[in-house]
Amino acid sequence: MLKIGDKKLINGWAFYDWANSVYSLVISTAVFPLYYAGITNDKVISFLGIEWEHPDTLYSYTLSFSFLVVAFMSPILSAIADYTGNKKKFLKIFCTIGAVSVMSLYFFEGIDTVWIGIVFTFFASIGFWSSVVFYNSYLPEVAHPEDQDRVSAKGFIFGYIGSIILLMINLIMILFYEMFGITEAFASRISFVMVGLWWIGFAQVTFKVLPNNTFNKKPEKDYIWKGFRELKIVWNEIKELPTLKGFLTAFFLLSIGVQTIILLAAIFGSTELGLSVTSLIITILLIQFVAIFGAMIFSRISKKQGNFKALKITIFIWILVCFCAFMLHKDMPNVAAYFYALGGLLGLVLGAIQSLTRSTYSKLLPDTEDHATYFSFYDVTEKIAIVLGTFVYGFLYSLTGSMQWSVLCLALFFVASFVILSLLKNTKHVH
Repeated sequence: MLKIGDKKLINGWAFYDWANSVYSLVISTAVFPLYYAGITNDKVISFLGIEWEHPDTLYSYTLSFSFLVVAFMSPILSAIADYTGNKKKFLKIFCTIGAVSVMSLYFFEGIDTVWIGIVFTFFASIGFWSSVVFYNSYLPEVAHPEDQDRVSAKGFIFGYIGSIILLMINLIMILFYEMFGITEAFASRISFVMVGLWWIGFAQVTFKVLPNNTFNKKPEKDYIWKGFRELKIVWNEIKELPTLKGFLTAFFLLSIGVQTIILLAAIFGSTELGLSVTSLIITILLIQFVAIFGAMIFSRISKKQGNFKALKITIFIWILVCFCAFMLHKDMPNVAAYFYALGGLLGLVLGAIQSLTRSTYSKLLPDTEDHATYFSFYDVTEKIAIVLGTFVYGFLYSLTGSMQWSVLCLALFFVASFVILSLLKNTKHVH
């Protein structure tokens, strides 16, 4: 078994980001939402005996429901995984569920098979987000505290590079489908299969090097109830750790902003600003590309200035992004150029804030063997934030008829997060 801090172990762990980030980019952000919108646009669809006049609503409800399921399920499964020492097994199970579900989206061919798109969107989301809980929880077991910012950033950098490569291949197929002798829709469906194969294929590198049962746990038979007890123990420990509890609150508030912007940036660009699909794809690629450098730059800033200070700089830039987006409107000359600039600014802090929050949380953990259970609380915080953020965004949009007020409201969550981070006391590893 490779020891903590081993370069091979660190690279193998970070490679899971390379494997699974294609889901975030191709399925959650770029290709699948556009494919779904193309098939369901201006159509009434039937699902679960209900007629849906706005298919986009059904899609967003499906994702919200999947986040709620993960939020409910992951603490229980994580506690069982910690108690039995079987983290790797859970990581493999959810990776497989996610990858197979993504490949199954191939069978979503038209309006008659929308149910396939919805059902497998749900299971792919559960597979992805649940596997990330167990993956993140390995960070304290692969890197020493002083290296965790750099290692966490390395994972995100691998993820951004891998997902850009596959998205470029997919876009070439979709944009130049005639060259390949196929239809545009078929090119999209092939890309879903490629995402699933990429995810499960490259994940094998991670599975090969990650240890299982690091602390040599020998579970008793009634391990499910023991898992619940483990959950309660960790919850009580968190309540006694003011800095960790405060950080989770700040993380919850900033996640409302970050995750909502990630999920709805493309919709804002197309609906509010009237941008073309090409402009949106360029922006998405620009964000991913700049995020690579953002993660690198801020991991160095955190090493010199400390995690809290580096995080506060990123939050300040996120507030700036919200205000700039509020100022944009479709009648502005060169609105696409402004949107690209905003995308570049967003990219700078996107990789940085995701990487830093993960490593900061890892550094704040007490000396414990229950890493998966602790990280499940981190994950639940993020999932509930997504559900609340998308609801607030949608509610304000329906009230005002403009997404600009929704974006401005998100800035308030970032401000609250900044204030709470400013009040937190420094610890040994986080200063």
